[in-house]
Amino acid sequence: MLDIAFVRPSLPKSGALVLLVHEGEKPSGVWQQADEATGGAVARALEVADFNGGKGKSVTILAPGAGLSRVVAVGLGKPAEVTGRGLNEAGGTAVAALSRDGTAAIATGTLTPEQSADMALGAVLKAYRFDRYRTKEKAEDKPKLSKLSLLTGDTAKARALWERNKAVAEGVFLTRDLVSEPPNVLNPAEMAERCRKLTSLGLKVEVLGPKEMQKLGFGALLGVAQGSVNEPRMVVMHWNGGNGGKGKAKEKPVAFIGKGVTFDTGGISIKPAGGMEDMKWDMAGAGTVIGLMAALAGRKAKVDAVGLVGLVENMPSGTAQRPGDVVKSYSGQTVEVINTDAEGRLVLADVLWYAQEKFDPKFMIDLATLTGAIIIGLGHEHAGLFSNDDGLSQKLTAAGLEIGEKLWRMPLDEEYDKQIRSEIADMKNIGGRPAGSITAAQFIQRFVNKKPWAHLDIAGMAWSTKDAPCTPKGATAFGVRLLDRLVADHYEG
Repeated sequence: MLDIAFVRPSLPKSGALVLLVHEGEKPSGVWQQADEATGGAVARALEVADFNGGKGKSVTILAPGAGLSRVVAVGLGKPAEVTGRGLNEAGGTAVAALSRDGTAAIATGTLTPEQSADMALGAVLKAYRFDRYRTKEKAEDKPKLSKLSLLTGDTAKARALWERNKAVAEGVFLTRDLVSEPPNVLNPAEMAERCRKLTSLGLKVEVLGPKEMQKLGFGALLGVAQGSVNEPRMVVMHWNGGNGGKGKAKEKPVAFIGKGVTFDTGGISIKPAGGMEDMKWDMAGAGTVIGLMAALAGRKAKVDAVGLVGLVENMPSGTAQRPGDVVKSYSGQTVEVINTDAEGRLVLADVLWYAQEKFDPKFMIDLATLTGAIIIGLGHEHAGLFSNDDGLSQKLTAAGLEIGEKLWRMPLDEEYDKQIRSEIADMKNIGGRPAGSITAAQFIQRFVNKKPWAHLDIAGMAWSTKDAPCTPKGATAFGVRLLDRLVADHYEG
């Protein structure tokens, strides 16, 4: 992780300098000092670039003098319109321009300690790299930036606020690492072992293997797993931060459930070969839950929370589940399997029922890379939100807008249930092409009862093929910051 420091404002003698500029702002402080030290080079360059601090605008000035390798001006927009999300993005923009510098300083000007910590979070998130399998990368191709200092008047308060943000960033990085891992490394057993390591943060971690799940009656989840030599796992992670942080749950917990298909071939209903390598991240819902639980524990959130992940590999073999099979879920309901590539909802069915029966949570939120249909409907800009509770939906949507992980609420209606009626079982696991993401959510809802619940279909958001201000190409960890913000805004005592 990029090393972050908070220091008193002064013009650095070497390295790079980032100037954060509000729209229409006049030079002052470190900005003015930098311009004077460089003989007016900064002012001349910004004038030529017609830079006035507009939001999202940036200018890089190379070797302006005074020992500085470069000066990067980043626009924040109008002071009254600056948000935490905007500061995150400005921090990411700055880091993208600084990759060739070993050290850099960001002049935060009139920003508060809270805003400085937000800037640091965006910078750190943008600096993430997954490079553990690169053995021949040239030194000149590696980013050099290792330390970033933020200049702020109240360094002690900024550091304290950064510790909270740092814990969230570490949760995001954990999720990105998990989603990026190749499937020959990250099978269900390995993913469960990585969950066990989170006990070092104070989480209580339970791992159930196939024997325990067979005894419970997890017929839907085990049916998905039966074609693979890699045995399934279910992991339950507890964070008891409520009750004054005394380690014992006092109230009903909040519950987060993740689909963890560590590789999805589609099973007997096999997927096309082109792009199948992407199915290593069909466990992104579970990865998000794991990163979220690490973030809550890392920042000592004052909440009782439980995270459950169902971990399977969906493979074709002589023992694989067949189209036409009927499985009995943990709830007792039976499912006719029409398509073995509609497997995530089968995993969630058993884990959701277990979560509500075992923990009686305040609400349940599940995350899954569930359907290609949601990508057709919403592209890669919004995740699909399905819920039986208006209040929970509104809180989730607001949290997503606040940090830039956007949700769009989709309908649920009994009329869609007609598509998943089975002639021989309680339901089918797929309802055909029309409204594919909705019928999947209708299926999942049958394993929820009347518990407040939301389903996030993150199929279009878990992986990005292009850079974003706070996210490099690759695994996004969509949902970690969203759900952490939901908890922080509404559920901490």
